[in-house]
Amino acid sequence: MERLKYWSKVIGIPLITAFVIRFLFGVNSWQALWSVMTITFFISLPYLVGVLTIYLSKIEQVESWTYSVFAPWIPIFGFLLLTLLLAIEGWACWIMILPLFLLFASLGGLTGRYFKRRKSSNSNRLHISLAVLLPFFIAPIERAIGDIPGFYKAYTSIDIEANPSIIWNNVTRVRQIEPSEDSRSINRFLQIPRPLRAELDFEGIGAKREAIFEGGLVFDEKVVSYEHLRHMKFSIRANTYDIPSTTFDEHVLIGGEFFDVLEGTYDLEKLSEGKYRLHLYSEFKMTTSFNFYASVWGKWIMEDIQGNILKVIKNRSERH
Repeated sequence: MERLKYWSKVIGIPLITAFVIRFLFGVNSWQALWSVMTITFFISLPYLVGVLTIYLSKIEQVESWTYSVFAPWIPIFGFLLLTLLLAIEGWACWIMILPLFLLFASLGGLTGRYFKRRKSSNSNRLHISLAVLLPFFIAPIERAIGDIPGFYKAYTSIDIEANPSIIWNNVTRVRQIEPSEDSRSINRFLQIPRPLRAELDFEGIGAKREAIFEGGLVFDEKVVSYEHLRHMKFSIRANTYDIPSTTFDEHVLIGGEFFDVLEGTYDLEKLSEGKYRLHLYSEFKMTTSFNFYASVWGKWIMEDIQGNILKVIKNRSERH
């Protein structure tokens, strides 16, 4: 019973603290001061969980480096599971932020170990109080600075042995993509809807194209540059107002507040007689205070989507 009470304190208090911070940072009417989509939140929550876990642990356990590094992961994983079960966060969002959470939880654990082993009880309580309050002072400064839009490109290509007109027909109009043709990896793991088909009303500048995904996700595209059998560039606008709320996690919604795709381009390059290289690249925008991290995931997501479409085009063109 005593053991259960001890572990309930060591794990339960950091876990409850994590929920309190998540609630406070997630209140819509306080977005001008605190927001979940800030580097302050991604660092302070796991760091505080790490500090608290070690502060509440027995000194004999804290003497171990291994314990101080990995014990804070327990309430972090508990927080992950509960937020998923309660539909507070989505699976895709958690996969992206989990590496940061684990890293800073361990750093918090090591910080807690340092002070617990070398400082007095009063000093420890002071540092815990500072760890709790600091995010609420830093976050408004970060919000005042604001999110800075960053523009990025995702490049993909594939070699195809087929007639250029056949390849181009599969580029301009992508008929229904069957589940067996889905070669995505990252996006399937993140449970991001797969592409179904693309429809073009005519071939030329000003043409309208629709890229349709599962879950009611539709991208309206307009051709802005066109050379038959060689080049097609199109603007992209996501119909976010038509997307059901369950289709995407709000934090990774394409066309949403933080992640938007702006343009796509196909280029068909001749390598030799009967062999061509099809290039597909896109420009996307990230609007966060941690674009250095978010853009890496954005690029992986776009390259995975594009790579899947290129494989579909290649397989269909070479089977023709």
